[in-house]
Amino acid sequence: MHKLISCYVLWVLPFLCFPLALPWSQTQNTPFNQAENYEGSSDLVKLEYHMGPVLASPINLYIIWYGHWNPTHQATIKDFLYSLSSSSAPHPSVADWWRTVRLYTDQTGSNITVTSHPRQLPLNPHNGLYLVLTSSDVQVEDFCRAVCGFHYFTFPTIVGATVPYAWIGYSATQCPGMCAYPFAWPNYSGRPPPNTNGGDNIMRAPNGDAGVDGMISVIAHELAEVSSNPLVNAWYAGDDPTAPTEIADLCLGLYGSGGGGGYVGKVYKDSWGNGYNVNGVKGRRFLIQWVWNPVKRRCFGPNAMD
Repeated sequence: MHKLISCYVLWVLPFLCFPLALPWSQTQNTPFNQAENYEGSSDLVKLEYHMGPVLASPINLYIIWYGHWNPTHQATIKDFLYSLSSSSAPHPSVADWWRTVRLYTDQTGSNITVTSHPRQLPLNPHNGLYLVLTSSDVQVEDFCRAVCGFHYFTFPTIVGATVPYAWIGYSATQCPGMCAYPFAWPNYSGRPPPNTNGGDNIMRAPNGDAGVDGMISVIAHELAEVSSNPLVNAWYAGDDPTAPTEIADLCLGLYGSGGGGGYVGKVYKDSWGNGYNVNGVKGRRFLIQWVWNPVKRRCFGPNAMD
């Protein structure tokens, strides 16, 4: 999903610096009991290429940590991002998931590419992608009401260049039921909150924090879409470029085979009962939503059973 970010966030690009360069949202809020399942339903989807670029040259991903961040949460997110280009994790891995995103090409025939080399935080209009992550103490317009994250691009008149970016917020203290599902129940579900009588019957977060684990799925969602539709003129379904349905929007709420209707699908559980569907570096595990596979013409992830 994309949405124009407020100017005060655009201005931080040249100035904030917790540097790291590397190779979702539940961005649309389909009620958890009404999730659409496009898995295997190619006749329902008309994903089209609109002649714009994808992020094909080796891309440097720069993290902007906005607010006061818990170092443990930062470490979990960085391990996920490093996992995108790592070959060390066992199958099904984050890198296996990313291979589906890399299937998307532009009119030059170039595939999406991401690199993972630590650098300082410059304004990089050539091959930079910026990830703005806001902590629990930061209020962002429409966060928790309409979006959990979005992507767009900057304007030369504001920052001096056109660069793609994505924003994702940490939701644990503001709206976990909206932006950290399935690790927290939506408010309208009628379910009691975690740690109350009857409230623990919910999937446990694989890295121990519903907010950061939910945020990682949103990060995956937005990275897939900003890579395949960075200027909002490449890969999307629908006739309105101001409200495109992108490759992760098509698979909202799907994490495993058989998912749909509020059921996330068949996923794994570790010995503590934590849910996950992909492996990462350092023994990490993550639960990230599937994306639309243009070859199979259905939602797909590396943990698919077929």
